[in-house]
Amino acid sequence: MDFQKSKSKENLVRAFAGECMDGAKYQFIIKSCKQEYKFLSDILKTIAKNEMAHAGIFYKLIVKYGKNQATNIDIKAGYSFEPLELLTSLTGSLEVERKESQKIYPEFAKVAKEEGFLDIAQAFDSVAADEEHHVVMLTQVCDRLKNKKLYKCDKETFWCCSNCAHHEMAKEAWKECPSCGFPQGFVMFSLEDRMSSNVLKSPNKNCENNKYSTKNKNNTKKTPQKSNKNK
Repeated sequence: MDFQKSKSKENLVRAFAGECMDGAKYQFIIKSCKQEYKFLSDILKTIAKNEMAHAGIFYKLIVKYGKNQATNIDIKAGYSFEPLELLTSLTGSLEVERKESQKIYPEFAKVAKEEGFLDIAQAFDSVAADEEHHVVMLTQVCDRLKNKKLYKCDKETFWCCSNCAHHEMAKEAWKECPSCGFPQGFVMFSLEDRMSSNVLKSPNKNCENNKYSTKNKNNTKKTPQKSNKNK
């Protein structure tokens, strides 16, 4: 099918514009975090980078099939705008991520397959999975902010300062780090990756895991086998 006349062309441009707006919106939300939610802002910075990476994927496909022709492409689409209050903004972004992962991109992928653009379909499917990962994280963040439990848990939890690596096991994180004096917003918190039943951790090299990496439950020490050689 001729790409210039395809529905996939319009869908790619809509997706590119949407991902750029998502990335920009996360940057605005980050500014409202300040030091009160410093570690949360680090998580949102990574998500913002993810969105711009997605925009790059779609942009390259537009250029590839457009044969490097610089043309204006008109699109009609709706985009949400919320007040830049932390919980309100994050809840709005969560709904956008959910629509993209569960409805919009799967539909775009289906159209691309029907039109014969298999690499475009694969890109939409891949990005949809990425956005579902964001849904998992943001759902937990919003729930914990709403219930004022971002730094509280029902059971003892590992807390680590992202500035100095001071760490403790407790039900609630400290208001001020006992070691460096940095406020609670610098404390790293864990997010459960419900898609793989693992835990998403922080990027600080001084603490246990890298950000968004999952614990390797099979990381057990191998017991050396005894030699059967006769002496």
